[in-house]
This record gives sequence, structure tokens and C-alpha cells, in this order.
Amino acid sequence: MTPPDGAAAAFARPLEDEHLALRDSFRRFLEREVVPHHDAWDRAGIVPREVFARAAEHGFLGMSVPASHGGAGATDFRFNQVIGEEVQRAGTAGFGLGLTLHNDICVPYFLAYADAEQRERWLGGLASGELLTAVAMTEPGMGSDLAAMSTRAVREGEHYRVNGIKTFISNGINADLVITAVKTDPAERHRGISLLVVERGMEGFERGRNLEKVGQHAQDTAELFFNDVRVPVANRLGDEGRGFAYLVSNLPQERLSIAVAGVAAAQAALQWTLAYAKEREAFGQPIGTFQASRFALAEMRTEIELAQVFVDRCVQALGEQALSAEQAAMAKWWCTELQGRVVDRCVQLFGGYGYMLEYPIARAYADARITRIYGGTTEIMKEIIGRSMGL
Repeated sequence: MTPPDGAAAAFARPLEDEHLALRDSFRRFLEREVVPHHDAWDRAGIVPREVFARAAEHGFLGMSVPASHGGAGATDFRFNQVIGEEVQRAGTAGFGLGLTLHNDICVPYFLAYADAEQRERWLGGLASGELLTAVAMTEPGMGSDLAAMSTRAVREGEHYRVNGIKTFISNGINADLVITAVKTDPAERHRGISLLVVERGMEGFERGRNLEKVGQHAQDTAELFFNDVRVPVANRLGDEGRGFAYLVSNLPQERLSIAVAGVAAAQAALQWTLAYAKEREAFGQPIGTFQASRFALAEMRTEIELAQVFVDRCVQALGEQALSAEQAAMAKWWCTELQGRVVDRCVQLFGGYGYMLEYPIARAYADARITRIYGGTTEIMKEIIGRSMGL
């Protein structure tokens, strides 16, 4: 593989020619279709839907959907990995989160739990960009305790009547299909949770404001309101009461996707800073030649290389269906904390310019903070690891 810009990789990465070909193709797509417009999307707080349709035309959306339903049937997560890396390299995290949420997090639910009728109804749109997706778990005041959710779904014949509120929902404005975690049995905790697909246009399903965030501004994040929404039983994913198990089963890939983005964001920040340190002069010499700067850059490169090797190994384990919950938790918390440390140090090396939004490092600084929270906080990741050790 071609090494990262600016420095050779410590180890050859486990990517094959087809993954590198996709990387090159997607990089050109980003440079042509995304990078010139991303600032405008940041200001608007949303990526236009047609951009995802164009990504689908080039095979970058719903890659894992079977060919029989219009996808590529590409279940090798290394394809998802290179897409996740490239959006960070291009400094387009807002667009990238919408894309990877659809590909890495939502589509797998449909592939794993949709019945034949649902697959026929939805999979084609997931691959074409006609149907964009979101997953709605978080509620106001719920925190990390999924079992405490208050959104209720009461079965009435062949429908469920859904009432509740979800918040911080990524793709919340653009999504056509929202995988919604609901309580179908309030007397139970985890065993009372089910997954219902709420569709755009269902009566009583309303979207609140597009939330104003510290970073990742182009990624639409919304409040969702369910007021006596009649959702057909035919829109339930899998069995009633099995929703928590399904969420837990899919979380390792979700967390690995976030880890991929975290280490890639750190790598991008390092490359921007390395280039700046070679050009920017102080006291008559490039700032990168000062020992403090040189050591800082060396330390960051080393930490990134170490994280990359672990993430690549986790991707391999996922492909072998051997990635454990604790391994994914390790990758998620370590790589997002690394992202925060690296971006912060890079802003310091940029000096005052690092605080100016015209520089990608400043936007990366704002974008980085949420990654230690969504997908499970760092503290929850450590809890998972600790419990796996019998503690």
C-alpha cells in the first residue's frame, strides 16, 4: 500500500489491491463532490440528500447490500475502513459520519434481522441512496442506561402505537428509515426492548430542530418525537423483546468504525501539522527543527502507528467473526482519546493559526470532542473491559 502522506508506515497494512482501488476512487469522489462544498454544508448544518445518491452511483453507499438488491455484496469491512479513513484525510468528518453511520451501523441491522419481505421492501433503497437511515436509542435524561428508556410501543392488532422522544440522533433530519429502540414490555428491563423501523411520513412522527453542535456541523443531528405513531408489526426488526440483544450484537462493529475514524483523524492532523512545521519559521528556522516540536511529532507518530496496528487487527478479527465486545471497546476508547490528544497537540504547534477555522486543524479540534462520547463513552468502554476481566 502507498504509505500515509509525509512518512512511511511502520508496517505494511493488510489491504489488498481492491481496497486500494476503492480508496483511490473514493478519494477522487471526495475531492470532486465533497471537499469544495463542505464549508457550505457546515454552515447549513446538513449535507444535501443528493450527495448520498451520487455516492451510491459510484458504489460507496450500502456496499454490503447483496447484488440481488442492487448492492455490491461487499461484506469485507476493509472497504468500510478505507472510506472511513479517507473522509478524515479530506477533513470532511461531517459528511463522513452520515455516510459511515448508514454503511457501518444501520445497514447491518437490516441485513441481519430483516425478514424476506422487509429485505425486498428496503434493501434496494439502502443501496441506491433513496432510503437514508438512522438509529434512535438515546433519550433525554437516559444517559448510557438503555434499559431505562421510556419510549413505549403498545401493540394494537397488527400495529404498535409508539410514544416517546429520542435525542442526539445522527442523520435525524435526512433519515427515511429510523431504527427505533422502544419498550414493548415496560415491566422488563433489557428483555422488554424491541426494534421498530419508523418511516418518514408516518403520522405522528415529527422531527425537532437540527441541533447546533460544537463540531461536525455538516452532520444533521436531531430530536425525534413520536406521538401515537402507528407502526406496522411488519416494520419490527427481528423478534419482540430481542432488541437489546440485537443492539449489543451490532455494537462492536459500530465501535470499531468509530475507532477507525479516530486513528485516521489523528493521522490527518499529524500530516497537516508536519507540513506546517516544515514551512512555518520562527527565529530564522522551521519550527519543526526545534527539539520540542520534533519530539512532539515523533511521539504522535509513534502512538498513531501503534493504534493503527491494533485497529487493523480488530478489522481482521471482525472479518473472522472473532471480534469481542471488549476488543472493540479497547479500540474505541483508545483511538478516540488518542484523536483528542493528537489534535490538541497539533493545534498547539500551529499556534494562533490553529484556532482559526480557515485551517482544517481547528475544525478537526471541534469535531474530535464528541467521539469520546457517542457510541459509548470512554468510561463505559472501560467498564466493559473491566467486567470482561471478571471484575
